[in-house]
This record gives sequence, structure tokens and C-alpha cells, in this order.
Amino acid sequence: MMAHIIKLSVIIALILSSCRNNAIDEPEITIPELQQHINYLASDKMQGRYPGTGGDLESAGYIRDELASWGLLPAFDNGLQAFEIVTSLEAGENNKLIISGDTVKSDDFMALAFSASGAHKSSVVFAGYGFDIESDTLNWDDYANTDIGGKWLMILRGDPEIDNASSDFARVSGDRYKVMMAKDRGAAGVILVSGNEYDASDEFEPLAKGEFSTGIPVFRIKRKTADLVLGNSGYDIIALEKKLNETYTPFSFELDCVVEAEAELLDQKVTTYNVAMILPGNDPALRDEYIIVGGHYDHLGLGGPGTSSRAIDTTGVHYGADDNASGIASMLELAEKFAAGNINKRSIIFAAFGAEEMGLLGSKHLASHLPVQADKVNAMINLDMVGRLNENRLLQIGGTGTAGEFNNIIESCIDTTVFRPALSEEGYGPSDHSSFYGKNIPVLYFSTGAHLDYHTPYDSPGKINYEGLADVSELVYTISKELAGGNKKLVFTEAGKKIQSHRGGRGKSVTLGIMPDFAGNIKNGLRADFVSPGKPADLGGMKKGDIITAINGKEINNIQDYMFRLSKLKQGETIQVEIMRGDKKELLLIAL
Repeated sequence: MMAHIIKLSVIIALILSSCRNNAIDEPEITIPELQQHINYLASDKMQGRYPGTGGDLESAGYIRDELASWGLLPAFDNGLQAFEIVTSLEAGENNKLIISGDTVKSDDFMALAFSASGAHKSSVVFAGYGFDIESDTLNWDDYANTDIGGKWLMILRGDPEIDNASSDFARVSGDRYKVMMAKDRGAAGVILVSGNEYDASDEFEPLAKGEFSTGIPVFRIKRKTADLVLGNSGYDIIALEKKLNETYTPFSFELDCVVEAEAELLDQKVTTYNVAMILPGNDPALRDEYIIVGGHYDHLGLGGPGTSSRAIDTTGVHYGADDNASGIASMLELAEKFAAGNINKRSIIFAAFGAEEMGLLGSKHLASHLPVQADKVNAMINLDMVGRLNENRLLQIGGTGTAGEFNNIIESCIDTTVFRPALSEEGYGPSDHSSFYGKNIPVLYFSTGAHLDYHTPYDSPGKINYEGLADVSELVYTISKELAGGNKKLVFTEAGKKIQSHRGGRGKSVTLGIMPDFAGNIKNGLRADFVSPGKPADLGGMKKGDIITAINGKEINNIQDYMFRLSKLKQGETIQVEIMRGDKKELLLIAL
């Protein structure tokens, strides 16, 4: 039904585009119109605009129709750019666990979210906590003198110091870390079980989305199921956990048991959209150049596990009035004012991105599938949470170093009696401008900052500072007018830190000096979206766009594999990094 509504809206929008001036009742940026947009997008009806839901699709249609009514033209067939996202994982019908010929009830085991789908049958090795630690203060190897090649490994979750977050175990006690370690040591599959001290309730958590496969089947089982695996070994799981915790000594052994199991996990996919509409430029010499003005329109729906809601125990509409109905309202008012004035020499793409909260998915998709050539884009302006200007009048403006002209433009446009600007040169950050920075496009990012209502149901329309939002919108209009009207095209400049440091095995910061593709757009590898000049990757010959497939011979299929590999490295090492550059495989030696 929603698809029919959207198609009908397209027809209406195209009719309205023929009378664009008549559709603009108030060309100026006004508080009532900002309120109208936010009240609609952040209403109960939209149910938090979670990607793929009715509220998400209706929000996209609303934004597109508003832009079309002012005469803007679709950047794609109907102004909507569809893309698929994974919203959840579900267990398939083929999951099974058979212990020495006895089938286990489905309530007593589950395939974990980072399991590979697949089957395996073999004997089982109990490998304690699954540690392989060698440090100045602790040596613990659960794999010593144990043949685990091609077998199931049963491992206790947690560690002997579960109440000490700063212990030597804390860094290596996560489930995924242990599975990757087991895989590297040759295990064909892993079975995880909680001891009584670690989790007395022995309850399973829901499948979490956003996990990449470790490449081997991984199950979690109940303690009573683990005791069946232990069989006549003389131990049960509670006794083994107690022994390890009290003796502080690794204890591993092979079991007289054969496990046959199959994991099947199914991605639940939905379609969501980017909105992209074009206001053509009025200068024949410049209209084929563009600026992009946009922000994300999605939010967290009703909250709950896996949505990044800060209200962990609350299920309810997460209105997202500031995050980011405010940015979309501002963008719409800018589009209306530009459409009425017809002053832009360059064309302007007004965009609303879907699925930002899931990892900038919409903006990454648009940046990779632009309706124009990337080198024709003069600048991208991102509006994200611009509705809470407080009494300090602090306005964050990021990306000022991504074009040499930005600082002078901002200085000439901003009224420091209205704003107290906090400028940052960095082009990379936790919002949609990063996706365009990755395409060598100069970016500016505007935000009035975080607040206690961020990612909670309390980010509601009544909390917005509409006068402040109007002031921010006027400033962005003035800067956008300069970028859309200046005769000289901006020159992109790499600016600022593009990566976050990762902790090495001895507590020191280890980094290659890249910004990895966090969204996982590449399968069977990890793309370097940036390579920072003068950093180890750059000095070792890595280039932007290279796909890392292995470090020191250990495969990398995704960002989580990469993070695990980095955690095992130390400063001063020289590592072997296998990459794909186009269709050619290369080996780089990189000194950390």
C-alpha cells in the first residue's frame, strides 16, 4: 500500500513542479515552517522513523514531495534512491545439535550472530576459557599440548576475574575474540557455555544484528547441555569453572563425545531510501557543478536492543526531533529559500539519507552511486542535530580544513554575536559528511551538540530551540549561497585525523593509519577508505581503495576481523599485509 502512495506522490510532485513559484507561500526561513516539518517527522505517527518501517517510508515521501512542490527535479527516477539493509538476524529451520546421537531441544542451544552458516561433525575438546595470553604479568595458554585441528572446541565464557574490568583477562574475554583465537588455532567450530559464576541465570540473549561472520559455526549452549557433552569425563561445567577460577591454571582435555551440528542464520532485509532532488543552477558555465546539502532522516524507531537507544529498559517512540528531524527541517527551509530566489549559479542537490543510525549506510550508498560525477561536486554540507542551540550559543562546525577557502568563507559569514563557533578541521566524523569526504569532496558539518535526551524517547519537538534553529539555518544558507555562487571551485584537502587508535597486545596504541570501511561494503576483505600520509600504511605502500585480505597470513573478511588482528600486534613489528588493488593481489611489508 505504501508503495502505491509513494508512486501517487511522485505524480503529484511532478505536476506541482510546473508551478513552482505558486507553491512557495513563504520563501523565508520561518519558525512556523520549521515547527511544521519537525512536528510531522517527529510525530507518533512516524513511530521513530526506523529504517524500512511505514514511518520511515512515509517520511521519505514527505521530504521528497516537499522538495518537488518547490520545483526541484528528481536526481533519480522518482527522487528516491532505494537500497537494502539488514535489520535483524533470525535462526533458520535447519539449526540442529546432536550430541553422541541424541538430538538437543532447540531451547537448549542457539547459533550466535557471528556464526557462519554451515555444518560440522567431529569430536570435542574442552579448552577452558579459550585464552592464549603471553604478557609481562600473565601467561595462560588453553591450547598448549592439545590437538584441536578440525574439531569442535567447547569454551567457558568470561574469565576468572569477571568483577575486575581492568584485569589482564578483560581485553581477551569477549566471545568473538575467543572464537577468532580458536579459529586461528585450527578449530572447526566453537561451542560457548556460561559457568554459574559468570551467568547464574544461564539465559540466552537475542540475536544481535551488525555482526560479521567469523567463518566457522558457533553455538551457545545451556549448562545442562554442556554436561551432556562432558559425559563420563568426571566433570560438569560448574566444577570446571570453579577449578579454573581457584587454581588459575589452564586445564584442557579431549572428550569422548561426537557432536554433529548445523548453524543457519538468515539476514532479514528491508528496503529503505535516500531522497535526492536537484535545484538546477542558473549559470550555463557552472550549472554542471554541484553542492550537496543534506542530513539523515532516520532514527531509532521504538528503541530496544540493537538500536543504540540510551534508554536501555524503555520501549517507546524515539521521536528524534533533534536527531535528526531538525537537520531535515533546516534542509527543507534552505531548499525552499533557494528555489524562490533562483540565485544559485551551481546546481544544488538536497538530500535526506536513510539508515544513518545503522552506520551511515544511506550516505555511503549515495556517495558511491552519485547522480553526478564526484569531481563535479564543489562541497557537501551535513546538518545533524542542529536544533538545541543553548545559552552558550556554541555551534560545532567540522571539516573546515577540507578546503583551503572554508575558514575565510565561514569567518565572513558568521556573526559571532549570535554564535560561538567551535571549529574543527577534520573531515572524518560520526555523521554523513564522512561518506563524501571519502570521495575527496570538501565537507562542512554543522551541529549544536549532544544532550541528555540524545537517543532517548525524550528527544521531542517541544525540546527544540526554534529560534536557534532558524539562526543556524540562516547561517548555512549564507555559506551555501557562497559555495553555490562563487566562480572558483574548491580544492579538496585531506584534513585531520582519519582513524582511531587500537590497543595493542601490551597496552600500546597500534594503528596502520587508515580509515576502514565500517559499513562492510566489500565482502571477503576490508577496504581502506583513507590512508593517512606519513602513517605506517602509507609508508608501506598502501593506497586509498586497497582491500586488505590478510595480515600475517591470517584472513580478514570484515572490520571485526581487522580489529581482532590489530589487537594482536605490537608497536615496532613489521607485518605482512595482503591486499587486492583492482584485480591484482599484492603483499606489503608495513612497519608499525
